[in-house]
Amino acid sequence: MKDLRNYSLLKHNTFGIDVKCRRFIEYDSVDEAQKIVKHLNDDDLPLLILGGGSNLLLTGDYDGTVLHSGIKYLKQIDEEHVKCGSGYVWDDFVAYCVQHNLYGAENLSLIPGEVGASAVQNIGAYGSEAKDLIEKIEAVEIATGKIVQIKKSMCEYRYRQSKFKHDWRDKYLITSVTYKLSKTYEPKLDYGNIRAALEKKGIVNPTAEELRETIIEIRNAKLPDPNMLGNGGSFFMNPIVARSKYEELASQYRNMPHYTIDAKHEKIPAGWMIEQCGWKGRTLGKVGVYEKQALVLINRGGATGQEVMYLCEAIQKDVKAKFGIDIYPEVNIK
Repeated sequence: MKDLRNYSLLKHNTFGIDVKCRRFIEYDSVDEAQKIVKHLNDDDLPLLILGGGSNLLLTGDYDGTVLHSGIKYLKQIDEEHVKCGSGYVWDDFVAYCVQHNLYGAENLSLIPGEVGASAVQNIGAYGSEAKDLIEKIEAVEIATGKIVQIKKSMCEYRYRQSKFKHDWRDKYLITSVTYKLSKTYEPKLDYGNIRAALEKKGIVNPTAEELRETIIEIRNAKLPDPNMLGNGGSFFMNPIVARSKYEELASQYRNMPHYTIDAKHEKIPAGWMIEQCGWKGRTLGKVGVYEKQALVLINRGGATGQEVMYLCEAIQKDVKAKFGIDIYPEVNIK
């Protein structure tokens, strides 16, 4: 177990924001997690439960305790179920599933971060979400130190949301997640440019391995490597609007992309709206909007979290003025 004071979080956030926390604790087992929570109240400090830091913007030094899971294991329970420690790398889990003919996670390839965060954030991409796979979550209740089993049905999952982000914030230390995969391969090819990318490679009916490789290629082409250019992936959530609002905009922008949610709602890509506002590729000091994907805000080197927030707010203002739609950050801002 690690227990460090005045600790730099530079290597724990993919935005590359150079800030410190007052205390940093990393636990490597359920027993350690239980021991930690017994003494957290002694410091009376605010808590930040941190995963891989890929969905986080730190706006300044954190005057509190940062908790990070070092529980890293993968265990296949039976033909369809896989259990992972909360600190296990998400994409390693996806790779395992594809390699062992366990299907359903292919479209979630190369999403950065750790398994525990998948259950909090309900990560998603290309028509799939973590909630489609999650069956059960094991956690330590911070107030009591008790081990609890949480069923998916209790988590109130929806687009990039869960009860862990709201009512249960700072209530649990997630120690493992159990996923249910399928032995039947049913590829999802109609979201985004997946099918077009496959056709360029001469592939009509991809294997799971070919689909995963293609998803990885698409993501690498659009998203910068955080080791080279600090970023938090997709910064904004795609807004879901009433069909009447969509129809109003569609009459003005005939080529506007959209995804039907249900009979009354449509999802409009935030990146498209940001690009229409002229932000794609623009720079403001040490921060900017990635030239290949307007949904991604980048740290060009030495930026502060406050500078990223200034850019975020400027983009939000322009999108609201042009489209009458509010867009909100997907990242966790601290």
